[in-house]
Amino acid sequence: MQQQPSSSPSTKKMLIEYGPLVLFFVVNSFYGIYIGTAVLVLTTLMAVGYSWVSTRKIPVILAFGCGAVVLFGALTLIFADETFIKIKPTVVSLMIAAGLLIGLVLRRNPLKALLGETMSMELPDRAWFNLTLIWVAMFATIAAANEWAWRNLSTDGWVSFKVFGLTGISLGFGVVIAIYLSQQASDSKTGD
Repeated sequence: MQQQPSSSPSTKKMLIEYGPLVLFFVVNSFYGIYIGTAVLVLTTLMAVGYSWVSTRKIPVILAFGCGAVVLFGALTLIFADETFIKIKPTVVSLMIAAGLLIGLVLRRNPLKALLGETMSMELPDRAWFNLTLIWVAMFATIAAANEWAWRNLSTDGWVSFKVFGLTGISLGFGVVIAIYLSQQASDSKTGD
């Protein structure tokens, strides 16, 4: 019996992270924000469940995101008020940014605690500090952009912005982070 090839870890990760968001966009397009929100909550729970079954662990960021989707999604559905799901990116992004900043003020680095073991390179404390500031800027930008979008766009416009605009902002900062890490790797090789 021939064994079927399994999906690559990066494909699984992308499906877990972006699958619910894409389904939210598609279902909202056909059935509206409330059914889209219900599908987002359900598929997010399924994605977390799949992560647990396939890896026997749930990353902290995924668990936090799932909790936020369930909370804000439930509030949206219970009160039939789309404002809750619309403000979720703002509230979550500001909470993460504040948590990272508070960690720095307390001379702790929660980003290092979350990502340190997954990094393929060692970073000095100063680099972790700078990397954390980049992440704070990213989450503050996402919060500000979402605030503008949900207050100024139609619901369908906001959903499109959430899926494509906020993802684009994250990818843009991902490039900045990759450049910064590449610079750190180059500096560590040259001894600077």
